[in-house]
Amino acid sequence: MNVNFRPSVITPRRFKYLLLQMSLLFTISTMICLLASIVFLLNPQAGYSLPNPLQLVLPAHLQTNHHSWGLEPAYQGASNCPVRKGEWDILYHLGGNGPWVEKVDGVVKGGVQVPDGCEIDMAHMMSRHGERFPTKNAGARMITLLNRIKDSGVELKGSLAFLNDWEYFTDSPEKHFEQLTTTGPYSGALEAFTTGVKLRTRYQHLWEKVLNKHTLFWASECDRVIDTARYFGAGFFGLESKRAELQIISEDEGKAGDTLTPGDTCKKYVEDPELGHDYGYDMLYKYRATYLPAISQRLEKENPGLQLSDSEIYSMQEMCGFEILVRGNSKWCDVFAKKEWSAFEYARDVIHYYRAGPGNKYGKAMGWLWLNATANLIAEGPESAGPLYFSFVHDGDIVPMLAAFGIFEDSQDLPVDEIMEDRKWKTSQITPMGGRITFERLSCTPKKKSAEKEIFVRFNVNDGIVSLDGCSDGPGKSCPLDGFLAHVKKRGEIAGDFRTVCDLPQDAPDRPTFLRQPSPDSAVEAATAESTEGKDDKPKKPRFWGI
Repeated sequence: MNVNFRPSVITPRRFKYLLLQMSLLFTISTMICLLASIVFLLNPQAGYSLPNPLQLVLPAHLQTNHHSWGLEPAYQGASNCPVRKGEWDILYHLGGNGPWVEKVDGVVKGGVQVPDGCEIDMAHMMSRHGERFPTKNAGARMITLLNRIKDSGVELKGSLAFLNDWEYFTDSPEKHFEQLTTTGPYSGALEAFTTGVKLRTRYQHLWEKVLNKHTLFWASECDRVIDTARYFGAGFFGLESKRAELQIISEDEGKAGDTLTPGDTCKKYVEDPELGHDYGYDMLYKYRATYLPAISQRLEKENPGLQLSDSEIYSMQEMCGFEILVRGNSKWCDVFAKKEWSAFEYARDVIHYYRAGPGNKYGKAMGWLWLNATANLIAEGPESAGPLYFSFVHDGDIVPMLAAFGIFEDSQDLPVDEIMEDRKWKTSQITPMGGRITFERLSCTPKKKSAEKEIFVRFNVNDGIVSLDGCSDGPGKSCPLDGFLAHVKKRGEIAGDFRTVCDLPQDAPDRPTFLRQPSPDSAVEAATAESTEGKDDKPKKPRFWGI
């Protein structure tokens, strides 16, 4: 049986039709794959929860369990942390050397959701700069250690075997040290911008109130702090905003109390060799000696002849966090056991506690400057003072403010011979890179019919609401305004006068004068006040100053 096949002829019209079908099929397939990838990254199955490598391509703000990102009002009701009960996450044990994380210990249930019947009418934020490379001193210690190991010519084994082909996370230390990181999922530049967008979402209603007014925000005079503020400003105010102005506040020692960086201007704190700035390091060295020698012995057992000092082991632990900030992960983290990471976390708590925190005799006086200025603005209210205040500083400037406020005050000083497990003072959750403390003023509808709103203040620490002991009977464990002002005044009496404590002249500035939003009619108001001086007997609204 003969079968004749006719050759198939593809006409130009049929060819165009087939090409169209193929293009359509390719487009649909690509869209399906892309959609599946996005769903998987942002909402993985339980078996792929953090710290799955695929999740690490996303910054912390966009990772699966950081639900406080989103649109109002849905985002406000969720403040789920990336650590479920019973789980362990290295990011919560890096003592301020790691990326931004939400506060999870000792927070009020309900997250950042605004209590029913209330709205935020003022926000006052003090924020640390974003994720950065090591400081020059810390980085120099790391490089010296790595060169010493490399020059020995020994092939490492055990926990340190990865070092045989590992490269340091920057080949330009003179360029990168102390600056924001710009690569990886925890980029400091990205974190700052994302935070700006995140808070724009949260405080959109406040920005709209001053959208057409000149608005200031502030940064201390340091490159990484200024860059953080600029990236944040781009996210919050927008790239083309002409209404927002970043003011750079000098870190010069001569600024006295008119500063964001009192650790540089408090003369006594700088010069006191025993209880000043270096007190934190002295206490750190004492505590480090309780756990680092055992680690050195373990690593030497794996690599006979490799002798490591306490300082070198400590640098190894520091490299875990700093490499994460640049690359998103680090093999240094696997060198140490969980118990050893808990010890490192506590070591970081100790240094900050005694360097400028509750354990330092100068800390409270230094921190009360910004705290008291902010209390004045909150007492004055948004109609007069404006609703938005964003200040960018170092962790060494946030720590004294918290010491002055007393919100994380433990019943005793941190011991240096053992870990205080139940402490409130945890720098990993208080001052991580990009850490922020925000005082939110709440305007609430009273239970009884009244013409005036009731005012409360609540304390947002890295998206965890923290109650103030003795003043938490307001909505969502907030503090009534009068109670807040009374607390600040009392804490000011405990802290003492900044000039006296710091041994400064009595004519030196004793408060920040820059921390205020400008009035668009300030020139007119000043001229009017001058021309009518002594003619208007109408009582003026008193300002609140603790001392």
